[in-house]
Amino acid sequence: MSADGEALEEHLRRPRGRGHTPVRACSGAAGGAACGDLVRISLAIDRASADGRIVDAGFDAQGCGSAIAAGSAGVALSRDASLLDAARVGAEEIAAELGGLSPSKRHAAELAADALHRALGAAAREHAALTRTPARTLVAMSGGVDSAVAALLLERESGETIGVTLELWSDPENDEERSCCSARAVRRARSLAHALGLPHLSIDLRAEFRAGVVDPWLEGHAAGETPNPCVRCNGNVRLDAMLDLADRLGCETLATGHYARVDRRDEHAPLLRVAADERKDQSYVLAALAPQSLARIRFPLGELRKPQVRELALRDGLEVASRQDSQDLCFLAGTRASAFLARHAGLSHRPGPVVDRDGRVLGEHAGVHTVTVGQRRGLGVAAPEALYVLAADASSNTVTVGPREALRSRVLRVRDLVLHRDGARVDGVRVRAHGRTFACRLAGSVRAGRHADARIELEDDVERTARGQLACLYAGELVVGHGTVCA
Repeated sequence: MSADGEALEEHLRRPRGRGHTPVRACSGAAGGAACGDLVRISLAIDRASADGRIVDAGFDAQGCGSAIAAGSAGVALSRDASLLDAARVGAEEIAAELGGLSPSKRHAAELAADALHRALGAAAREHAALTRTPARTLVAMSGGVDSAVAALLLERESGETIGVTLELWSDPENDEERSCCSARAVRRARSLAHALGLPHLSIDLRAEFRAGVVDPWLEGHAAGETPNPCVRCNGNVRLDAMLDLADRLGCETLATGHYARVDRRDEHAPLLRVAADERKDQSYVLAALAPQSLARIRFPLGELRKPQVRELALRDGLEVASRQDSQDLCFLAGTRASAFLARHAGLSHRPGPVVDRDGRVLGEHAGVHTVTVGQRRGLGVAAPEALYVLAADASSNTVTVGPREALRSRVLRVRDLVLHRDGARVDGVRVRAHGRTFACRLAGSVRAGRHADARIELEDDVERTARGQLACLYAGELVVGHGTVCA
């Protein structure tokens, strides 16, 4: 038997920790019915240790012998290691511990690595309390080129960088290759982090994401609104969870690959600032970040343009240098919104009248959740002129249409307004992530703080946007507030 075969055989004959679940352990599992193999790894860390020492580990596995051996290898490589050293263990290290695996058995090492990292992520969130290190940064990695280059720049700067990827959604109807938050994306991001020499953790936020992002998106559509889930995700779910993890890992700051900047020039809390590359600017989807969160966040790409980012990735040999940017909402990757709404909210065919502004019935729609303000195509209405959706009323199940000029208005009403500076500073509003910023002012005297509603007066006629969308308020290049469009 070869040395490689001996290593595999040793883990099969004497599996490390099989059937053992440590006291107060955190567990992670990967595999299942689809592949027939399942690996579950459980870890216990010393919560009083400065480095999150793993003091005990065990596993269970079902399926082929390679899955059992890989689970054993995962335990052997993580037991007695620090949390961050264990976070450097991936499929390559597990395969090497087994003396190398043939392509047909490589799947077992991938499953064991997934299980190990889910256990590490849970342990980090629940029990870790690593010593604070001023130069240490947690960087969010999606598996794409932007976050990979952000991690590359940070590691060159300090050598104290930790990668983290969030698993936010799991749905067999989705295209995992196109999603930035699927199990496959987590695996790709882990591989990138390890190629850069970084420890990497994956965090399961599927329950929080469903409750805090997907459910409100479904409810908004049921009410005839068209909400922007990315704003809610960044402002209330994703970045908050990562900031909490940064605290547990002893990180001073959190970094992401977003195109945005932070302005810290005045005596008040910092403000979000548009990116140098205005075509890629993501200040809109980050607008709901609280100032106290923004104070700890870095955007390494804020001063760069996209071609520069790809050039840095190519120069460093990153495999994602030419990877196409994700365009879909992460939970809609590869599926139609109508199919998603039907499957997850029961919003299927619910016909109702399409009427003009005088109430005359022109046709029938399939449900108010299937249209959005400003929509022209797919209305199923024949008319001598082009008609656009002017309103969708869920209570009466009615869609009102009219000419394009009827969409134009000089007034925008918002609810749940949040202002970080006095309202007199507002001079622009954006109602789409990559749309124009329109000149405007806030009506009345509106002080910094929270307000139930507000009236935005536009300098020129502007086409109205759908209820539920975010209105991002600017003072020049600075984001000074936001509200939800209600009329």
